[in-house]
Amino acid sequence: MLIKKPADIKPSEITPESVYRNRRKFMTDSAALVVGGAVAGTAGVSLAQNGDQLKARAPVTLQRTAPAYWWGEKFNSIKPAPDSEPFFTGEALTPYQDVTRYNNFYEFGMDKGDPSSNSDEFKVDPWSLTVSGEVAKPGTYNLEDVLKPVDLEERIYRLRCVEAWSMVIPWVGFPLADLIKQFEPTAKAQYVEFETIVQPETMPGINSRFAIVDWPYREGLRMDEAMNPLAFMAVGLYGDFLPPQNGAPMRLVVPWKYGFKSIKSIVRINFRETQPNTTWNDLQANEYGFYANVNPEVHHPRWRQDMERRLPQTLFSRQYIETRLFNGYGEHVAHLYDGMDLARNY
Repeated sequence: MLIKKPADIKPSEITPESVYRNRRKFMTDSAALVVGGAVAGTAGVSLAQNGDQLKARAPVTLQRTAPAYWWGEKFNSIKPAPDSEPFFTGEALTPYQDVTRYNNFYEFGMDKGDPSSNSDEFKVDPWSLTVSGEVAKPGTYNLEDVLKPVDLEERIYRLRCVEAWSMVIPWVGFPLADLIKQFEPTAKAQYVEFETIVQPETMPGINSRFAIVDWPYREGLRMDEAMNPLAFMAVGLYGDFLPPQNGAPMRLVVPWKYGFKSIKSIVRINFRETQPNTTWNDLQANEYGFYANVNPEVHHPRWRQDMERRLPQTLFSRQYIETRLFNGYGEHVAHLYDGMDLARNY
């Protein structure tokens, strides 16, 4: 991926504000830029909050080689998000440049800017997904075969990090349930376990002497959580492909949980009868619970969880908002935890 400096961007490459404000028109127009397997030069939209308005600012231009098999076809027919909850928030979108340059992906480094700076050599083609455990159809599948049956749609979700910052992101992808059904889990499958790729030659954080993770990165969900309509497999954002730093080519998005549950660059899914070990829970169980549901009443030892810092921000301008239980999605997920003590099952 090539990211141009602002001075190198031509006026003709800047996507007007009006295009993204008309979201349905944007989804059609952006798809036309990535058809087939050609080299695509697309203008990524960067939006900032200015009062109640969305204003274009400092856009970035992406140039990538679209894989010849499925990307172009799938991105040519993205179903726009509806104009109501839970698949749309009505809140100001976090600028593209913040979404892609401020995140955690420790395989590329510990600092927020490391993933975007250190992921240029990351390899996403070819890509395969290994499925195992309590399913009728285990095996290793090429990514294009896994994605052929699904239809892409846009969902605009809040993302809440356990570090008490948050974003609003327009994802492109499909329900996790649609993926799970392809492999026909058995009645014994009570949990779903995920693993991130280990690619030491392109992920400098893996070989770092400061690494604290026992790779591969692992996460998991209870089966009923995974089948909930909000659970989402993302393959893009802002109408374009996922950049490596955001979890290319396929990642999980679980909007009612803290961001570390939304595992990136998935290469393995294992269906289990028992609860799986997960990376952060293994590292520090008293700080990172298995469920990791957003809860303003259960504080992390280092970060209060009743308030959050909404990006974008500057040194002199920071927006703080109150955190909501289940990140505001309680109407759709609270029933999953009926009878549970959320302070103990954090």
